[in-house]
Amino acid sequence: MELKVINANGEAQAAVAGSDTLFAREFNEALVHQVVTAYFANARSGNRAQKDREQVKHSTKKPFRQKGTGRARAGMTSSPLWRGGGRIFPNSPDENFSHKVNRKMYRAGIATILSQLVREERLVVVDSFTLEAPKTKAFVQKLETLKLENALIITKELDENLYLASRNLNNVLVLEPSQADPVSLVRFKKVVLTRDALAAFEEMFA
Repeated sequence: MELKVINANGEAQAAVAGSDTLFAREFNEALVHQVVTAYFANARSGNRAQKDREQVKHSTKKPFRQKGTGRARAGMTSSPLWRGGGRIFPNSPDENFSHKVNRKMYRAGIATILSQLVREERLVVVDSFTLEAPKTKAFVQKLETLKLENALIITKELDENLYLASRNLNNVLVLEPSQADPVSLVRFKKVVLTRDALAAFEEMFA
């Protein structure tokens, strides 16, 4: 599979060969959905907590007499039917929201996403992506030169200047290949890989 390459001025260059296993995989919507959903689910902290009828503050005194009021009988105010009463099936802090995704399935999901990015012409390769100083203004100018607005930039090793210059921008994210996740790959309009990062991706997933 040939991948689009651009130079430092955003001009098209000779295409580079990419692994068919990683960049020419047939699109599988169900697999991508499962991988993305599992990523969000595994990020949940599970710290919400609710009280049952034993834990809420209440009195054990009968609110009103059993008969003659025309109201439904009630034994105490902690009933789940009452406002301020306990929950029937309360959420507990030890809830586990994690989804298990096999390594083979995860690799196939990443390959499916990358292949679709190539088909939609949303993935490009550059020789390198560095900055001489940690200046956001210089970083923005570089993005304008490359005609990138909303982009995920993946370099083999995270350069400190690049990280410091990009961390205040909402529409740009800089990662290493090992940090790339399915949500980030799907989220951004463009994915920029350096040649070294491309080789690292093929080593990890191909």
